[in-house]
Amino acid sequence: MTVDVRRADDRFKTKISWLDSKHSFSFGGHWDDANTHHGVLLVNNDDAVKPGSGFETHPHQDMEIVTWVLNGSLVHQDSTGHSGVIYPGLAQRMSAGTGILHSEKNDSWRLRGDTHTDPVHFVQMWVVPDEPGITPGYEQLEIDDELLKGGLVPVASGMDGHESAIRIKNRYAALHASRMQPGMSVELPEAPFLHLFVARGEVSLEGAGVLKEGDAVRFTATGGQRVTATSPAEILVWEMHATIS
Repeated sequence: MTVDVRRADDRFKTKISWLDSKHSFSFGGHWDDANTHHGVLLVNNDDAVKPGSGFETHPHQDMEIVTWVLNGSLVHQDSTGHSGVIYPGLAQRMSAGTGILHSEKNDSWRLRGDTHTDPVHFVQMWVVPDEPGITPGYEQLEIDDELLKGGLVPVASGMDGHESAIRIKNRYAALHASRMQPGMSVELPEAPFLHLFVARGEVSLEGAGVLKEGDAVRFTATGGQRVTATSPAEILVWEMHATIS
C-alpha cells in the first residue's frame, strides 16, 4: 500500500504567451520514464488559456479525454460535427478512437460581447480505452445540481453498474468530483489505484496532512481515507481497477 504525495510546484510546466499549463505526468516535450501514468490515467493537465486564444485544430487517437472547467468557458469543435461551450459544472468526454480532430479555445470575450479578459481554467485528463480503434464520439451533460448536494459525484465512468454523468470506454475507471466548503469531508473509494487532484482550494488528507491547490496524491492498493476541506475547495478523484502493463 502506498500514498505518494506529488506537490504542485514539482509538476512539469509549459508557459507561453497564451497558455499556462502544468502537467502531472510526462507530456509533450517534458519526459520522465518514471512518471508516465498512474493506473490508466496518462494525462492530468492543469491549463489556463487567455481569451481569444487556445488549442488550434489538432489530432488525437485511441484516447478517452475528459475535460473539467473550473472557471470561464471553453469552446469545443471537432471533426465529427460536435461543438459546444464547456463551463463549470458541465461534464464532457471525447473518445478519440480511430482518429479525431478538435480545437479548444477561450472565446469568452466574443461570446459575452464585452471586454472580458479572464483566462479559462480547466483540467484535462486522458485515460486509455479498453481497446483501440473504436468509433470516435462526444458526450456532455450538466451536473451542477448534483455537485451542490455535496459528496463525491460521479463525473465519468465505464464501470458496470456505476452511475455516472457520462460514459467512457474504459470499464475499469471512474472519475469523481466534489465541491467542498470548509469543514466538509468525503471518503475516498477503495481501489487498486486512485488519483486525487486538488483542483482548487486546500484540503487535509487523513494520514498525510495538508494538500494545497495543484497537489496530487497517487494511491496504490488502498483507499477509504477522508479528505476534509480547510477552505472552499474542489477535488477530482480517479478510481481505477486496472493499470497499463
